[in-house]
Amino acid sequence: MDTLQMWADNLPRLLLAALEVTVPLSLISFAIAMVLAVITALGRLYLPGPLKVIPWLYVWIFRGTPMVVQLFIVFFGLPNLGIVLPAMTAAVVTLALNTGAYASEAVRASILSIPRGQFEAAQTLNLSRRTTFSKVVAPQAFRIALPPLMNDFIDLVKGTSLVFAITITDLFQVGRQIAAANFQPMAMYTLVALIYLVIVSVLSLLQMVLEKKVSAHVRTS
Repeated sequence: MDTLQMWADNLPRLLLAALEVTVPLSLISFAIAMVLAVITALGRLYLPGPLKVIPWLYVWIFRGTPMVVQLFIVFFGLPNLGIVLPAMTAAVVTLALNTGAYASEAVRASILSIPRGQFEAAQTLNLSRRTTFSKVVAPQAFRIALPPLMNDFIDLVKGTSLVFAITITDLFQVGRQIAAANFQPMAMYTLVALIYLVIVSVLSLLQMVLEKKVSAHVRTS
């Protein structure tokens, strides 16, 4: 079978899998991961001494173990403890926890990069801690954290290719099924790689646009 014709025949099925599974899975997981990242970063910075070990342990565990192992523990291991999660839920939980651990370090580093003098100036103006964080720290920290956070999102999108291991029919799994049926793994996996490459390239362009807009906003304000 001609490679281009085979690509044309199977591209709609692959794109449908990307739109129905890969993209929603990435967006939902990343949204949850951002909440976890902020909570974890703030916990590591502001919790009382002994309690800081809790967010530290979370980051240590999820950064120190492979994502595919985490997926297997959540989907195949938790049922031994009486916790049975649907495959999609298990994927969201794992991807969010994994990405949240990495993203929390970017958030924490961006907060630590804010000059101490700005906190002291806020105290001089009698601003509350909440106001100081929301009006002084957060806008600057967001600008600093944006590039690494976008990189984390891109890594998450690529990481969704692992969810085939827990029976989810995502973009990569559909490619595997087609390759098994037509005995053309080189051609099919190349097409799958090209689709991921297009998705990541679009996200990289979006990152550049966001960085320029955020930088311009900071300069004008």
